[in-house]
Amino acid sequence: MSDKEVKIYRLDEVKEHNISKGEKKSVWTIIHNKVYDVTPFLDEHPGGEEILLENAGIDSSENFEDVGHSSDAREMLEEYYIGELHEDDKVETEKAKAWGPGPVPVEESSWITTYLIPISVALGCAILYRYFMH
Repeated sequence: MSDKEVKIYRLDEVKEHNISKGEKKSVWTIIHNKVYDVTPFLDEHPGGEEILLENAGIDSSENFEDVGHSSDAREMLEEYYIGELHEDDKVETEKAKAWGPGPVPVEESSWITTYLIPISVALGCAILYRYFMH
């Protein structure tokens, strides 16, 4: 979307875009109070269209984050951005406050959670295996 006025949608409007009517599908979802029309992405979604259909017409922020989408996926989301959720329907979260129009910012993870903890667990398992197998 350009610098034009941002379109505001009510939750009830988004909920209406959760079904297929014959050959015409309309699938909208909400991620961190942003409204996305993911209809054109149904056939291309790596997880299959079923997951998008399951999240159609609802706030799918938690589901989106739980999957751990890549930075590329977050950038692709900008292409489907159509507007904002109405203030009365918004869910307040710290992550939602950080989001601007378009894609989700990529979170930086600490090297401790990324490398140190998994390596420590693997090393501990190897030591226990060696200790109990000999």
